[in-house]
Amino acid sequence: MTNHVSRSNNESKREGLSWDERWKAYDNGLIVCWEQGRERSIEAPALAERARKGELPVLCWKGGVGKKIEKKKKYGSLKYLAYWQGLRGEDLDIHIDEEKELICAKTGIAVIFTADSSKYAEP
Repeated sequence: MTNHVSRSNNESKREGLSWDERWKAYDNGLIVCWEQGRERSIEAPALAERARKGELPVLCWKGGVGKKIEKKKKYGSLKYLAYWQGLRGEDLDIHIDEEKELICAKTGIAVIFTADSSKYAEP
């Protein structure tokens, strides 16, 4: 997998790809997650607006914050980050070898997005 995955919001959704092409290509499914986030922003504009305001809502990948928790930080999936960028209408821009921290505007909880799935796996 490449270290940087990016795609412009001006590009159209990719069509006609097999499951392996979507999920096992160089980007490990990040582009398809981002495309799904873009689609969801049309279906759920209120959710997209919350994301644009800096909330990290619970989505289909690990990384969302539904309510305040005792811990002040948690880990999340890069797939969540890609979906969230699409939901916000942003270009896809993820560096695989770097962790990215975002703070949820609603809860104040920091989420560190990482490629290391052991960090966000259930205990």
